[in-house]
Amino acid sequence: MKIKGFSSLKHIILPIISLLLISCNGYEFGPNAFHKLPKETATDKNYKYSGRIIIIGAGASGLASAKILEENNIDYQILEATDRFGGRLKKIEGFADFPMDIGAEWIHNKPEILNKLKGVKGKEIKEELISYRLESSSLWDGENLKKVSKKKLDQYFEGFTEYKFKNSTWYDFVAENFAKKVEHKIKYNSPVIAIDYSKEQIEVTTKNGEKIIGDKVLVTVPVGVLKSKMIEFTPKLDSKKLKAIESIKYLTGFKLALKFSDKFYPNVISCKTKEGDKEFYDYSFKKDSKYNILGLLSTGSSAEDYYKLGSKEAIVKNVINELDKMFNGSASKYYTGDFVYQDWGNHQYTKGTWSTSFFDKSSIIELNRPIDKKVYFAGGANDLYNQGGVPGAIMSGYYTIDRLLSESK
Repeated sequence: MKIKGFSSLKHIILPIISLLLISCNGYEFGPNAFHKLPKETATDKNYKYSGRIIIIGAGASGLASAKILEENNIDYQILEATDRFGGRLKKIEGFADFPMDIGAEWIHNKPEILNKLKGVKGKEIKEELISYRLESSSLWDGENLKKVSKKKLDQYFEGFTEYKFKNSTWYDFVAENFAKKVEHKIKYNSPVIAIDYSKEQIEVTTKNGEKIIGDKVLVTVPVGVLKSKMIEFTPKLDSKKLKAIESIKYLTGFKLALKFSDKFYPNVISCKTKEGDKEFYDYSFKKDSKYNILGLLSTGSSAEDYYKLGSKEAIVKNVINELDKMFNGSASKYYTGDFVYQDWGNHQYTKGTWSTSFFDKSSIIELNRPIDKKVYFAGGANDLYNQGGVPGAIMSGYYTIDRLLSESK
């Protein structure tokens, strides 16, 4: 898709520029869809419910839903497949002199979205943010590196304002405002393999053989897990639900962080790919850091090509060679040998990076359709408000838990 005034910005970093292009094509997204948010969310309401709710998944959406149940003294249990909360949120410390998001990283919205997510009134936020107005960027077609003008970078930011956390992470935000309140109800290392809703009460079975009984179930696993049919539903999901799940584009991919003794690269290097994204970016941008950390976000076809190399060490070696080609050997010269690699595409309980369900509103509506008012679904792919990323996942959790409790009156 070619947009007048933005065509040469097509590859300036997927979590940002792709959403800008979407907005320019009539798909309001992120900050341009802020007006789509409801005036009231589940945080503004009071609920009464005497049954037990089972939440599957302790990612942003599951934790947001649980927060509402906790605040309203409603019985619930969270079943998490891994040994940690956060889902595709993850931070690492010690690699640099600032905490690093190795999962979701960009805010994709106005700063006040953070208050909306917390249920706090007003625009004044307490979190310190970085205005992600790029100062330098280049495009790489495999042979030539072409600079993007400052004028076009400013044009991009004005069309789609973007922010990142300065001294914290998305993981910290979710941990402080959601997980801390509900972690006592999380049962870790409990991957769900079956949901039987054929009787009055619902039976959820974990891989460990444990059976948990509840009155309602909220499924918040990534759409990649639903696509892989890791969870068996009884009765089986109908054809409309299955078609909606299959229609959602959900690309494989990973993040890589490389440490260098000198900075030889611009803020962002966008690479040409067949499908998905391949973006190098300065992790230390506006972080007041003494470290030079270059990140690589690779999804879709580029990630699949990297996977063929067979190991993370081989991927790193290949990436260094690519950077050497771009910057005349500077990568090898300054590379310290330190890296962090997070593979979301091959992770057993994520199966990918993020969805692009916003292109297909009918699929989003179908994904959100509950089954027999017993089994409900939420998550980033279920975002009805076009917020994207973590905000979209949290708002989906609020929307679905409100629907569940309202329909149960």
